[in-house]
Amino acid sequence: MLNPSRLSCACTLLLFLLAVMSVGASAQDQATIPTALQAQLDRVDFAVSGIGVFNKSSTGTVQNSTQPGGTLTINPGNTLGALITLRYVVKPLVGFEFNYGYSRYTQKFTGVSGTPGVFGVQNNAKEYTFGYVAHLHEFSGFTPFVAGGAGTTAFRPTTRGGQGLLTQARATYYYSIGAESTFGSPHFGFRAQFRQAFFKAPDFGANYLRIERHTSTFEPGIGFFIRF
Repeated sequence: MLNPSRLSCACTLLLFLLAVMSVGASAQDQATIPTALQAQLDRVDFAVSGIGVFNKSSTGTVQNSTQPGGTLTINPGNTLGALITLRYVVKPLVGFEFNYGYSRYTQKFTGVSGTPGVFGVQNNAKEYTFGYVAHLHEFSGFTPFVAGGAGTTAFRPTTRGGQGLLTQARATYYYSIGAESTFGSPHFGFRAQFRQAFFKAPDFGANYLRIERHTSTFEPGIGFFIRF
């Protein structure tokens, strides 16, 4: 016949072991969630770069019935800007990125009817683009990459220098090539690149500025990225 005290001790020990196993299983389940989340975060990086913005000039016939055959030249100013990029890299040859670019410069129009000299429109140019990015094999501590995509650029005339014109969005296409390197840590690195963006020259909805010409901007850049 079993001793009641021994039976009680056995039951207590069994309950203790079950409790320990339950806590251990719960802790393991909770540990799995951060591990899975971390695996996704390891694929994400956030970069901030300073860029030079070198705009290409364009010339065309004004698409305005009140000025038939008039020739207009747009010579945008060059400036410095910023580029913010968020990337999600599944594997070296498969990645995706979102870009936000900002710069301010003056669109200089020559040949505007009734306006001698240059008609200037100061604008903020804001780029919003999505793209595909592929990283190549590391070479001498640097990892080359190529990217390309599309989106839009919003040309917003400034309050004081925008001639009272309206904001205009233009479809934008871009490519970029560059290289990046980490500073001994997988979470922090340096990135240099060259980008070129293509879009139709803005006219801010004014027919006397419309020439329907495509143009582009060249954007060499350098900056840093953080990988989560």
